[in-house]
This record gives sequence, structure tokens and C-alpha cells, in this order.
Amino acid sequence: MTPPAERRTLPNLQQRSTLAGEAAAAAAEVETALSTPSDPTSAAFFDVDNTIMQGASIFHLARGLHRRKFFTTREIAGAAWKQAYFRVVGVEDPEHVADARNSALGFIAGHTVAELQELTEEIFDEAMAHRIWPGTRAQAQLHLDQGQRVWLVTAAPIEIAQVIARRLGLTGAMGTVAEHDAGVYTGRLVGDMLHGPAKAEAVRALAEREGLDLQACSAYSDSFNDLPMLSMVGDPCAINPDSRLRAHAREAGWRVRDYRTGRKAARAGLLVGAAAGAVSGTVAAGVALRSRRH
Repeated sequence: MTPPAERRTLPNLQQRSTLAGEAAAAAAEVETALSTPSDPTSAAFFDVDNTIMQGASIFHLARGLHRRKFFTTREIAGAAWKQAYFRVVGVEDPEHVADARNSALGFIAGHTVAELQELTEEIFDEAMAHRIWPGTRAQAQLHLDQGQRVWLVTAAPIEIAQVIARRLGLTGAMGTVAEHDAGVYTGRLVGDMLHGPAKAEAVRALAEREGLDLQACSAYSDSFNDLPMLSMVGDPCAINPDSRLRAHAREAGWRVRDYRTGRKAARAGLLVGAAAGAVSGTVAAGVALRSRRH
């Protein structure tokens, strides 16, 4: 029998995931192309972190913001190992990444939407563009060439996702929606992070609005956490998968693509260098240490 505390928590988490998904789908509406695609009932949905891009996009953004004095090196020293782990292993640790992303939305409190959008454009050019996986980019282009729409679906802030989608020529993006009042961030989320079940809710809401047949759609991710999204389409594909997703994909007969050529063989050698450079080079993980005192 479910304890009373758990009975109260589970519905709340489900409601927050639903709200996050609906918010992300609503935000994506403004990104939808005005022209009717030649294949209007099918589309492709791509995760971003370690699927479209090597590493976590929020870390690269935070690194760029650190260079622009949003927070200090001292604040990130104790958390740099998280980014080192992510870069070397290439597997998403839900607790580490979730903490960083939640805190990231806290440190933008008081800044304007326009300011973050402008800086994200700059930071994409300097820190993200060269980290796009060519193989995944080609998969997305294949769907576009077939007349299908392509959306990014990510737990990263919607502002990052929209910039990446525009730069890659994709249809649009769905991401975590940060609350803002009169164009100024409050430091709170609309619902919850677009993670796990919330991604599936976002895809479902978008599919209903756009008249998509999910069985004719494709979805791509590296993480077992995205199983709800992958399982709801007719053509799921595991890209650069973590061990659990790789095992599930093989058992289910899903497509598997790994574009990390050479990384596994070099992992042992990279470990020392990545760990040594984590504090100075991977400052983004430090958003998890940012306090609300600012």
C-alpha cells in the first residue's frame, strides 16, 4: 500500500511533467514553419545533449556566461568533476545534470530574456557549433530532405534549444521553460524540467496540435531517461547510447548509431587530462553551486 506521503508526491510530479510538456509545446508553436511540409503527418524529434551535441549544452552556456562574469571561478571549483565525468564517460548522470540545470535557471533570475537570447547566440558560435555531431546532423537533414519537420526536445532551457534549431535549419525546439515577468526571468520554472516523462508529454501535445501520426514519426536520444519519448514513436533510434539504452534498443530491435569514433578506445588516456582541466576548462558545472543570494 502506497504511504500517504508518496500518494501526495506522485500526482504532483505527474502534474508538473504534464505542465512542463504543455509549456514546451506551446513555446514551439512560434517556431513552426508557415509552409506546409510535403510529409505533414510525420516528424522527427531529437534530444540535444550527447545526441545532437557532444556534452551538455547548459554547461557550455554556463561556461560562456562565466567568461562574461555571471559568476566566479571559486563558485564552480567543487562541482567541476561532474562535467569532467560527463565529458569522459559520455553518459548522462540524471542527478548531476538535473542539479546543474535547475540551478542554471536560478542564476538567470533578474536578467532579461533578450539579454540571454543575445548571449546564447554568441556562445553557440564560440563553444557549441564545433561540438555538433556530424552523424546526427546528417540524420536530421535526411528527415528534412524527406519533407518532414524536425524538432529538438531537450531538458536544456528553451532559449538554447531554439538557437541550436535555428542554426541547424530545423523546424523548431522544445525545452525547459523558465518563467519570466515582463521579459525578466523570475528564477522559477513553468511546471518542471523537460526531462523524461515531460518530453513525452511535449511530443504528444505537439503531435496533437500539428496532426502528426506518432507511429510515422522518429525519435533520437542517447539516454535511457528518454525511453518514454522513444517508446511512443514508430521509429526510435538510440544515438551514442548509454549502456541501459543500448541494451534496451538491442532487445527491442531499435536502430543504434554511435558517432563517438575513437572515444571509447582513448577513454583511459583522456581521463587524466580531462580531470586536470576540469576546474579551468569546464566551469559550467559550477551553476549547481550558485546560491539565490544574488
